[in-house]
Amino acid sequence: MDKCYFLDLAGYIAWTDNKIIKWLDQISEERWEQNITSSFNSIKQTALHIASAEKIWIDFWKNIPDPVFLSAEFDGTKNDLLKIWTKTSLQLKDFIEHYPEEEYRKQIIFKVRGEEWKMEFWQTFSHFINHATYHRGQLVTMLRQVGFENFSSTDLATYYRLSKNNSA
Repeated sequence: MDKCYFLDLAGYIAWTDNKIIKWLDQISEERWEQNITSSFNSIKQTALHIASAEKIWIDFWKNIPDPVFLSAEFDGTKNDLLKIWTKTSLQLKDFIEHYPEEEYRKQIIFKVRGEEWKMEFWQTFSHFINHATYHRGQLVTMLRQVGFENFSSTDLATYYRLSKNNSA
């Protein structure tokens, strides 16, 4: 559990978010809004959930008072959301670059549905990575269901292989 590992994972999130965002930018508004059975009822709602979660975790880590889950107030366009998500992905990488390694075991206090929780930073970061991966997988399935076919691998192993060759 060292800084290099956390930076690699932040790089992975930025890389794979960027891929997903490019795919989402290619689909029509109809496909974006289409009702699909999943954890969330559309590609739009799933993308909004991922971007919201990424943004609020960064707010929790920065100890922002009373952070608001983006999806609770968002009513913008697909393009608006993709811009917010792109910016959030870059903010993650910047945050991890500047977060002191000696604080990886620091308790992070956050609220989920009004209940206060505490976890060490490294645990919340691990959750962040797992959560994003889980819902990006759902997006891939949903995109397939609406006929999108222009995929490439978003596996962590692919990221490591490509970043080793400076192609990520």
